[in-house]
Amino acid sequence: MVAFASPAQAATDIKWWHAMSGELGRQLDKLAADFNASQSEYRIVPNYKGNYTETVTAAIFAFRSRSQPAIVQVNEIATATMMAAKGAIYPVFELMRDEQEPFSAAAYLPAVTGYYADVAGNLLSFPFNASTPILYYNKNLFRSAGLDPETAPKTWPEVGAAAKKLRASGAVCGFTTSWPSWINVENFSAFHNLAVSTKANGFDGLDAVLVFNNPEMVRHIAQLAEWQAGKAFDYSGRGTSAEPRFQNGECGIFIGSSATRADIKANSKFEVGYGMLPYWPGVEGAPQNSIIGGATLWVLRDRPRAEYKGVAKFFGYLSKPEVQAAWHQNTGYLPITRAAFDLTRAQGFYDRNPGTAMSIEQITLKPPTDNSKGVRLGSFALIRVVIDDELEQAFAGKKSAQQALDSAVERGNRLLRQFERANPDR
Repeated sequence: MVAFASPAQAATDIKWWHAMSGELGRQLDKLAADFNASQSEYRIVPNYKGNYTETVTAAIFAFRSRSQPAIVQVNEIATATMMAAKGAIYPVFELMRDEQEPFSAAAYLPAVTGYYADVAGNLLSFPFNASTPILYYNKNLFRSAGLDPETAPKTWPEVGAAAKKLRASGAVCGFTTSWPSWINVENFSAFHNLAVSTKANGFDGLDAVLVFNNPEMVRHIAQLAEWQAGKAFDYSGRGTSAEPRFQNGECGIFIGSSATRADIKANSKFEVGYGMLPYWPGVEGAPQNSIIGGATLWVLRDRPRAEYKGVAKFFGYLSKPEVQAAWHQNTGYLPITRAAFDLTRAQGFYDRNPGTAMSIEQITLKPPTDNSKGVRLGSFALIRVVIDDELEQAFAGKKSAQQALDSAVERGNRLLRQFERANPDR
């Protein structure tokens, strides 16, 4: 049948399972549609599978029944888990080499690629949507509180002082954050050049041990808990549950993903200011650099050869400066290549949109150290749940900061040892 089909009908379908809904999902669909319109041999077919955990779980089950997609979007904290699934993944550097598609890891921002490369610097997955947390603030509320609307608080003491003034002027809450572990443990540690675990945060081996219950982290969580009592800081829950509280004007300061920018702009009725992550001024080396969140695209094995040629073409398309620059500008995700960053700057986007370069400036603030290039630990999605659980105990006054962090480390290390035992040959 295929021999008699017209070229349009003969396009090879390539399934892409992803975890993006709402505005980001629309932008993703547009990427696929634009690629499909650019050539007639391949058709990328995006399919929303729920959140990151649901998407990965669906892909694992599909692989067992031989119905897996060629491409699956996987969040950054599942990198170690994907690397352990050796027989199931087709490393991107091998794919691009096998299909003779131009590809050089040097073209991509090191702060992004370091997360997804092996020890030799070979990219295992394709960097797609990378974000980092930044500080947003409500300029209208700042004016009402007698604060300078053009100056973002730079240190944690400044955040606390501003939050108290915001509360005194009638704000429901001074500041809040989304993604508790990602922002207040993982990025806090990187920005203060502190280890989350031994073994270079897991990059140097599966036998890493969590060590984030250090004095600096204890002081930080204890301070948040103290501020919580007067709503200077107001804990808003896990994941993205804090975002609407900033967008509807409840909280004057919000620390969240750079990729929230599009939603904040679309949904807020006030003037938004931007700042870098706060730091404690007494910690040596701070501020260092923040780390990324988001996800990459992993290629799964045992699909027809024709599909892999199309996947390689698609990744080449996604790497084009004009495609990457548009994705970065429309979503708030980081540009993954230097060329896309340079093009965005040349187009005047950062000049027209003050604060939008903040995320790139922050992840490239200093060359990454072993403590600030990311976290690559097995079962880290489960460890994050443990950390969030213990932080909630501290914020609710049920445990001291020290008790909560000691418990998070102990429970997390049990999960690490389980993962290590399950992957003895890695």
